[in-house]
Amino acid sequence: MLVLQGKSALGSIAIGSLQIYHHKDNSISQEKVEDVEAEIERFHQALREAEDNLKNLYEKAKNVVGEEDAAIFQAQELMLTDPDYVGSVEEFIRTNKNRAEAAVKATALSFENIFAGMEDSYMQARAADVQDVSRQLINVLIAEEEGTGLKGKIILGAKDLTPSETMNLDKNKVLAFVTTKGSLTSHAAILAKTLGIPAVVGVGKEIINAYQGKYTIVDGFTGTVYIDPDEKTIRLMKEKIEKNKVVEAALEEVIGKPSVTKEGKSLQVYANISSPRDLVHALHNDAEGIGLFRSEFLYLERDNYPTEDEQFEAYKAVLSGMRGKKVIIRTLDIGADKQVSYFQMPEESNPALGLRAIRICLARPDIFKPQLRALLRASAYGNLGIMLPMIVSVEEIRRTRSYIDEIKTELATKRIPYNPNVQLGIMVETPAAALISAELAKEVDFFSIGTNDLVQYTMAMDRQDERMEKLVDTHHPAILKLLKMIVDSAHEAGIRCGICGEMGSDLSMLENYIKWGVDEVSVTPGFVLNVRKRIREL
Repeated sequence: MLVLQGKSALGSIAIGSLQIYHHKDNSISQEKVEDVEAEIERFHQALREAEDNLKNLYEKAKNVVGEEDAAIFQAQELMLTDPDYVGSVEEFIRTNKNRAEAAVKATALSFENIFAGMEDSYMQARAADVQDVSRQLINVLIAEEEGTGLKGKIILGAKDLTPSETMNLDKNKVLAFVTTKGSLTSHAAILAKTLGIPAVVGVGKEIINAYQGKYTIVDGFTGTVYIDPDEKTIRLMKEKIEKNKVVEAALEEVIGKPSVTKEGKSLQVYANISSPRDLVHALHNDAEGIGLFRSEFLYLERDNYPTEDEQFEAYKAVLSGMRGKKVIIRTLDIGADKQVSYFQMPEESNPALGLRAIRICLARPDIFKPQLRALLRASAYGNLGIMLPMIVSVEEIRRTRSYIDEIKTELATKRIPYNPNVQLGIMVETPAAALISAELAKEVDFFSIGTNDLVQYTMAMDRQDERMEKLVDTHHPAILKLLKMIVDSAHEAGIRCGICGEMGSDLSMLENYIKWGVDEVSVTPGFVLNVRKRIREL
């Protein structure tokens, strides 16, 4: 028995025959070309076709995994048409008189080396994107289509999988996949989680052809892969599968029941979503509200600013769909790890500490006011809370309120319906906001604690850096003190306080949240029932 240990992208177990997948090694012609400009035009024709293919892949992904995860393919489209990338290919053709596919391969290798040499693990993972878009472009140039050639229901083993390969996996055939490389921040891992395919990435040891056809077990709970397991392991894993079925059945039993402890203390469980399409998952899992609608994905999925009406329709759809339940929509949170080229933002040495979120909005009222107007118009169709991200001062709240009051007057004058009592809240996600939370609480109707950034900024550890995973302590005394301080400040001012970061789904923290009086936690739709079940057991 061979035991491989990696990182699990989805808690589930799969058993099947291992099939090794190798990227097709396209034969690249090294012959020289006579007409360089004609070859460059051939490259641009292929570029347009590959761009169309990515657009189609985005539409397919959007319907399957939602807009947030489908945005991977829009990012790849931007990479494919990046002037540096395109210019580099053209330069290879002109200088060396290469055929276009050879120039693409050379450019890809150059860009991959740049990304792979960066210290940031998130940027290192982008090397896979370069490989993916370049491979797709080469396939167009030599008129070949890459496929996995899957046979039967199998466990897929590979060195790595690109986002497009992951998206094209047939869920009816692929029970799980295992990769030698990759991290939990890789797009393949993120897509696997959303698609519901058990995956273990970064096992380190190469998955060689000698393993082809071997009986394999993927334990997505522990990140362990067993190739050619012994009878004892098979028995234990099958018992684990049966126990998991019991757990899933228990989750079904809490649908429709309140999120209260045995003593009757309530802690509501909301869902985090990124688009109206995600609403179906929130409703299916019986979320008691939407604690975080990430509005920036309306901006990330396009090449120009969304109009006020486009935003209004998206907000209205979610508010109407939740039928009176609370919907908290966060205003634009662009910046840091979410960059949009058409915003034409200046390059920053440390985007996480730069012009982002509310800072951009207040600096660009031409962007902010249409969003606020769309939100206020949508407030007539449900129970809306408007939430401002990255607030660090009272002044930021007051400036935003002045915009809202101005827009309310305008809407009333034009007799456009809106809720005059729509609530305004903030994300508390910096130590600065936590320390002045008592003053901030007097200015707003609710708090939501963004624990991801709060932990990152308090611990001075980049949450995108996988090297920090073992060092970050979300239960650090400083974090717990800040959380309780924020909750206490909210309740002393008579306002609600929720948690919408990853710590919202930390089952070991629920007892603390209830003791402190946290009003709600907001988690991914698929984890709502797990949290509710645990609350009801306390």
